[in-house]
Amino acid sequence: MQILLPRSDGRLVPLAMKASPIAPAGPAPAFNRSVYAAAHVVIDPLATTHPWDSPPAIDWEATLAFREHLYRLGFKVAEAMDTAQRGMGLDWPSARELIQRSARHARAVGGQLACGAGTDQLAAQPGVTLAQVEGAYREQMDVVQAEGCPVVLMASRALVQAARGPQDYLQLYDRLLDAADQPVVLHWLGEMFDPALRGYWGSTDLAQALDTVAALIAAKAPKVEGIKVSLLDAQWERALRRRLPAGVKMYTGDDFHYAELMAGDGTAAGEGGHSHGLLGIFDPIAPVAAVALAELAQGRSGRFRELLDPTVALSREIFCAPTRHYKAGIVFLAWLNGHQKHFSMAGGMQSARGAVHFAKVFELADACGALADPERASARMKSYLSVACGVEA
Repeated sequence: MQILLPRSDGRLVPLAMKASPIAPAGPAPAFNRSVYAAAHVVIDPLATTHPWDSPPAIDWEATLAFREHLYRLGFKVAEAMDTAQRGMGLDWPSARELIQRSARHARAVGGQLACGAGTDQLAAQPGVTLAQVEGAYREQMDVVQAEGCPVVLMASRALVQAARGPQDYLQLYDRLLDAADQPVVLHWLGEMFDPALRGYWGSTDLAQALDTVAALIAAKAPKVEGIKVSLLDAQWERALRRRLPAGVKMYTGDDFHYAELMAGDGTAAGEGGHSHGLLGIFDPIAPVAAVALAELAQGRSGRFRELLDPTVALSREIFCAPTRHYKAGIVFLAWLNGHQKHFSMAGGMQSARGAVHFAKVFELADACGALADPERASARMKSYLSVACGVEA
């Protein structure tokens, strides 16, 4: 099977497809890592008439069916996170409905999920107060907890505006953790994912920021299930991982180094030597990752790396700078793999990347076995290229 793909120099280059999808042959065995896939939303493009200027209409059937697909593969779902375009196309009322519907669906099908609680109903502007930030957090936590779900305490743009230093973070998070009815997952999202989060934890010096969050976790360990770190620099994750109290998990959010971080380095017993996972990349590569994680659970770490390492090149392309636009590649692959009938996104964000990027995503997905049906994916890729850039093949 062959397809012509565009390159940045204007050439069309033929690709002889590998066309060898990787997926579990039967029911997924229990993983020996706690693994969340941060899931995207599927919109209804016919009902969303003003994608730049109004909230999207969500295709609930397709959105929930995709979550069931992840559950069947053995994943938990991280719901209403940045992968679902929180604050980047999906507003709080839409996110609230997403949390409620997804939680009730999970109960019906036996899935496990945790839900993001943030402050995106509050404008992140100068003059916002810590009291307002706390109120916004508590409103969202109440919605999640009313559904009986664990909270992922998302990083807050408004808190960056309101806080005057590390102590403000420590005091606010202390109160929020006290208000949680079960242990939460903290969320440290780097500025490459969202420039408005620069200086989170009260410092632009990552070593100082790490000291602050480590102190918080040490003081509140019984209220912290884990922390997701998305800094795209493995040294900081490893440094914090070594400092976590017993029983507190490190959830890698590093879409550049997840394979090595989850495999572990053998430097410490128990949780200290490896990371668990809470990743957007597990949305499009879930079948491949499920096979790899099953191998890891059987003690075959070498085979785990053989399967998962090739997906890292795909992830690096999807999450390339500007990293905040990674959702476009994830939804593109969902379309190629038949999880939705169209390539449209909340906020019209399918336009955030260009045809050359999507061609590379297609090529790398084929190379690592992430195209579930290569013939369908090839046909859809050709149709996209015809419409987007006039490539007829």
